[in-house]
Amino acid sequence: VEPAEFLDRDVSDMAAVERVAAVAVEEFGGFDSWVNNAGAGTYGTLEQVPVADHRRVFDVNYFGVLHGSLVAARHLRGRGGAIINLGSILSDRAIVEQGPYCATKHAVQALTDTLRMELEQEGANISVTLIKPGAIDTPFPEHARNFMDQPPRLPPPLYAPSVVADAVLFACETPRRTLYAGGGGLMSSLLSRAAPRLSDKIMELVGTVAQQKPDDPGDPARRDNLYEPRVDALRGSQDVHARKSSTVLQAQKLHPAILLLGVVGAGIAVALSRPKDTSR
Repeated sequence: VEPAEFLDRDVSDMAAVERVAAVAVEEFGGFDSWVNNAGAGTYGTLEQVPVADHRRVFDVNYFGVLHGSLVAARHLRGRGGAIINLGSILSDRAIVEQGPYCATKHAVQALTDTLRMELEQEGANISVTLIKPGAIDTPFPEHARNFMDQPPRLPPPLYAPSVVADAVLFACETPRRTLYAGGGGLMSSLLSRAAPRLSDKIMELVGTVAQQKPDDPGDPARRDNLYEPRVDALRGSQDVHARKSSTVLQAQKLHPAILLLGVVGAGIAVALSRPKDTSR
């Protein structure tokens, strides 16, 4: 197993992110993949969340990704490689009680698309991938600053962190524009595009019911990580089975031509299975 170097840094500080890259160069001679994954969040309405906390979520989730992307691009321009940004299914649509987080993930999607185009114009051999996880079994709800009446929770279906790690590793080795980590997230995104008003109503219901733990006072000893890092948990506290694989992610790994052939083949099979009209 290759040795690893651990640094505790605030990604909202550009100088701190530059130091991370410098250590990678000093210790390992450089890097060919860079993953922007740091994140923070809040639970509560837009009015409940103080403006200072709105800004802090943007400092971490948006400016952290911006800092990392710029630092990584400077290093990779001369050698090629991959930049992987962690978005969310909430990059595609919003949900109540997580407004600041949703706004940052929409911004991260725009940033990632812009970076990809600019590097392409330069002729840089750098792939830029946006990964959109669904609900992942991490302590995100426990570490988010909460203004709701009950402790927050993630709505099902829930996926293990290894599903996202699988997507990240694949993106490091294989250029892809976007990868969905979890089928639930993809279905939510497709529904939002096809029926936005219906999707609004569903997200209103999910946001107010499925995002809270009823009759749970929460853990008074646990604190959020909005302004300071926390290491009190690796997994979430939800008593829900987390899926360890995603069929949707595995399908996205297929070569686009193979995937297209599969779709065409499925369409032909459906057409052939229809009963023929034998009436005269």
